[in-house]
Amino acid sequence: MQMVKSKSKVAIIGTGFVGASAAFTMALQQTANELVLIDVFKEKAIGEAMDINHGLPFMGQMSLYAGDYSDIKDCDVIVVTAGANRKPGETRLDLAKKNVLIAKEMTQNIMKHYNHGVILVVSNPVDIITYMIQKWSGLPVGKVISSGTVLDSIRFRYLLSERLGVDAKNVHGYIIGEHGDSQLPLWSCTHVAGKNINEYIKDPKYDFAEEDKKKIAEDVKTAGATIIKNKGATYYGIAVSINTIVETLLKNQNTIRTVGTVINGMYGIEDVVISLPSIVNSEGVQEVLHFNLTPEEEEALRYSANQVKSVLNEVKNL
Repeated sequence: MQMVKSKSKVAIIGTGFVGASAAFTMALQQTANELVLIDVFKEKAIGEAMDINHGLPFMGQMSLYAGDYSDIKDCDVIVVTAGANRKPGETRLDLAKKNVLIAKEMTQNIMKHYNHGVILVVSNPVDIITYMIQKWSGLPVGKVISSGTVLDSIRFRYLLSERLGVDAKNVHGYIIGEHGDSQLPLWSCTHVAGKNINEYIKDPKYDFAEEDKKKIAEDVKTAGATIIKNKGATYYGIAVSINTIVETLLKNQNTIRTVGTVINGMYGIEDVVISLPSIVNSEGVQEVLHFNLTPEEEEALRYSANQVKSVLNEVKNL
């Protein structure tokens, strides 16, 4: 295992709601020694850096500033949050085409100054953007990862903990596949303090049935849309997820996270980014874990991968 670095540097590209919230979370948690904010609208990055810096005396010490792509040099983690938001009436493919072009220019600028570190992609559609950045950058697969279904998985754990009346820290389970409509819960590996979820269904005292499982899965899938409907955008949950992944990377934790990487061969899936439980450390994804999925789960996972691939095939040559 590598030694944890005494000094750490992170860049966030894009200071919209998600990027700025992630920066604020990192400042609160003192995640890195140095944090640079980069945005095509430099005044926005300057304003966010000033605002967060004014709170630092109550939070701790770190170097936090607005910069440009030259500051990518020596970054341990480069977080990509920049991109257009999906507008009413716009399809997922419309958004993909728009953000793939933005991501292409970003990748060119990143690689002019890149000398090491992990690229963490958050921009949507995240599975598509991660695949393209990995190809354009020429970096090894595990060095370019996505936030994937990390947020979906903690939503899953939260909703399940609420339904069962237990601490979410004792609920273990994953959402896998696409970060989108075809995602699926890995029910066969879901447990509460070692007790498989199916034991709760079999025990009448818990009043937990297959219908509850379906509702939780649906609520996880639609959570983002519900939040957007109510407040216009989602950014706090993903900001915490970004910070957690960055901490995993910087501290070389070998923690299992459902980040996304290019999958080749596992479960019969080829050349597409989906999210699966993976060991993450300072080098990025060390290993994608193989689970004994049920036949139904494996079929659903392949369907999810094909949904991503269908969009990917439309934008590969942009």
